Amino acid sequence: MTEGTYPFAFGGVSVWCDQLIRGMPGYDFHVVALVATSAEVAVWALPDNVRSTVTMPLWGPGPAPAARGRGGLPPRLLRQFIEIMLDSSAAAQRRFGAMLGELHEYASRHGELSTSLASDRAVRVLAEAWRDRWPRAQQPAPTLHDAVTALQLLDHSLRPLCYPPVRADLGHAVTNGLGLLPALAAKWQHGAPVLLTEHGVYLREQYLQNRKSPYRWPVKAFYLGFMRHLCATGYQEAAAITPGNIYNRRWEERLGAEPARIRTVYNGVDPSCFPALTGEPAAPTISWVGRIDPIKDLETLLRAFALVHKDMPGARLRMFGAAPAGGESYLQRCQALAASLGVAGAATFEGRVENIRDAYQAGTIVVLCSVSEGFPYSLIEAMTCGRACVATDVGGVTEAVGDTGLVVPPRSPDLLARACHTLLRDSALRQRLGSAARARALEYFTVDEAINTFDEIYHFLGSGRPLPTAPARPGTPSGSTPQQAIG
Repeated sequence: MTEGTYPFAFGGVSVWCDQLIRGMPGYDFHVVALVATSAEVAVWALPDNVRSTVTMPLWGPGPAPAARGRGGLPPRLLRQFIEIMLDSSAAAQRRFGAMLGELHEYASRHGELSTSLASDRAVRVLAEAWRDRWPRAQQPAPTLHDAVTALQLLDHSLRPLCYPPVRADLGHAVTNGLGLLPALAAKWQHGAPVLLTEHGVYLREQYLQNRKSPYRWPVKAFYLGFMRHLCATGYQEAAAITPGNIYNRRWEERLGAEPARIRTVYNGVDPSCFPALTGEPAAPTISWVGRIDPIKDLETLLRAFALVHKDMPGARLRMFGAAPAGGESYLQRCQALAASLGVAGAATFEGRVENIRDAYQAGTIVVLCSVSEGFPYSLIEAMTCGRACVATDVGGVTEAVGDTGLVVPPRSPDLLARACHTLLRDSALRQRLGSAARARALEYFTVDEAINTFDEIYHFLGSGRPLPTAPARPGTPSGSTPQQAIG
């Protein structure tokens, strides 16, 4: 089960999905993809062991109703579910999963929830619940428009519960949140155990993205309350949880995941695809690789590069990657920022590159500047190539880098510039860190090790047996600290 990624988008999660499926040819896969509108076009050629692909659009027309209920959702269920969304207590969290199961049962009979959630009754229930909780709120009071908007978001978020669940021996959700819903439906209806993999921390990224959303505070609070309950339910319902790094694991345990059901599985790359690079570009060059998106924070990178360029006029910044559909405005904003900083000629946006290794070859150093990450492929790919890296201290970055690169706080252009300047000026340090980075990646972050771990997990969960608790392995990268940290 995917959300906004494989097989309809490029990026680290999609790479991971393709590696997993191709690396496990003895398993048949059915891909359930949450998409925006169903107009998306697949960009990945699917392996032969993908037996079917089901798309579940969150927007646009919903699934056709299987039958018309006379009164929609029972008033009790509607009221209780809305009240739970406004309650952050542990008791409300325990009730949420059961209520979500009742919504699925209703949706499986009638094929939709939209009629009930768009009804005057639902708007009235939410408006009254808000009024009861915030009779003298300091913020502007919630409006009827807020109630309509919040229920529309909830309706579209719950669309995956309205589609027939796929029959399988195991439901593997490669994200928490909305992407988990088809796996929960398959568990409730067909008894398929749920395996939950998180690459980034889904809930944290929801909070980050909603900072700049166009909705008023009551709508944000309502939607994020729903997301918090949903993510916590995922941790409770999953037979096993496989975070991509220790950082994620800590978040998961904080949100109620049982430690015995968690097994950290690092992303891996195929070393044969990323042999050690030889030589460097003639001009001192910073290379960046990724999706052009606000969460990648290219604006901080551009401001840092402007400082580097002031001291090193021959320096270049080459950014490889494309904006996702609908996200072109962020690319335009970054281009305008580069022009305003006076570095438009030296900082180039080069689009998606056919062979990703060419992007690492293009740089003297490789930079990652995100404000949120899981365990980024671009970083371990660059490390496998032997490039020295500068990265922000987010997610599993310090676990990946260890003491083989420079780590700085996010949203810190001055410190990022200082780290880049240090490596660009010191070829001996670059070579030492690059060699150490490659050795570290080959020891810990290969695709074979990740595939073998998931093969074991599939074998146990798919046959109905509990997964053995993995013993702590000495020497794992989780204990590493970036000794070359800046700031």
